[in-house]
Amino acid sequence: MRRLIIVMVLVSTVATLDSCKRRKRDQVDYIDEGGGQLASLVQTSNPRTAIQLLKGFHDVENNAWRWTAGKFSVMLRPPGEAAKKGAVLNLKFVLPETILAKLEAVTITAAIGGKPLEPQTYKQAGPQEYKRPVPAAMLAGEAVTVDFTLDKFIPAGTMDLRELGVIAASIGLEAQ
Repeated sequence: MRRLIIVMVLVSTVATLDSCKRRKRDQVDYIDEGGGQLASLVQTSNPRTAIQLLKGFHDVENNAWRWTAGKFSVMLRPPGEAAKKGAVLNLKFVLPETILAKLEAVTITAAIGGKPLEPQTYKQAGPQEYKRPVPAAMLAGEAVTVDFTLDKFIPAGTMDLRELGVIAASIGLEAQ
């Protein structure tokens, strides 16, 4: 009986040590090579820029994109000279057929510093872009917060446990 207990303790200890080694080996460390500077373009799947996705974004899916909620926000660094020349805001997204079938159309509006940009309505499924010029006066400073609002979205619990808006791939400010 005593030998059985000793063997069980040894097996348990070895298994515990082995699992600790696996955890350390499987850990992923992200290295900040950008000096902590914000990006002008955020790929929603990129873990390095995920901190710039402020609210309204769900977890990454297929290592490529994220669903949004009906309202979502991102922080972006204006490109060089944007405070003098302005820039172009570009949201690349997909409007799935299943969502469009229920909503018929979706209008997206963006605002920077509480000042709205021109809305756009989408009535076709598939890859889309919301692209709007941004005046230089709205791009002063090191960073801007862009707030997006969808006029219609799928409420949580209807098709999914999450509120579903569009599938966002990237959001960025481009120099003019």
